[in-house]
Amino acid sequence: MNINLTIIGQAIAFFLFVVFCMKYVWPPITGALAERKKKIAEGLDAADRAERDLKLAQEKAADDMRSSKEEAAAIIEQANKRANQIIEEAKEQAREEANRVKASAQAELDQEINQAREALRAQVGVLAIAGAEKILEASVDEKAHAQLVEKLAAEL
Repeated sequence: MNINLTIIGQAIAFFLFVVFCMKYVWPPITGALAERKKKIAEGLDAADRAERDLKLAQEKAADDMRSSKEEAAAIIEQANKRANQIIEEAKEQAREEANRVKASAQAELDQEINQAREALRAQVGVLAIAGAEKILEASVDEKAHAQLVEKLAAEL
């Protein structure tokens, strides 16, 4: 065997092997690599989008939380104001009721004082007549001296 012929045979076999690999083996491998590269790029893009969406969602959640806290604080403040208003209204109604009761009691007291005065005047008139009768030892006509009795009662 000749070494040159062996090398030429090996070179032809190698060339045929390379052509066979380039035609049947290399395209599926490069296609798989390209597909894998595309999937990795899509995965990275999806991860970036998900990260941006997560940041947006966190910012929105923080804004919602902040606005909810502000709204809750406003509602609590409004409730406190309304409670104070109700308390003040109740105090005012209690004052008005106390004033009404006080005025009613004062009017009733004045009326009783006037009734007591009138009763006392009537009794003083009767006592004055009785005293005058005893002094004079005679009966004094009450109708005749009514004006005198009324004057005496008015002075008391």
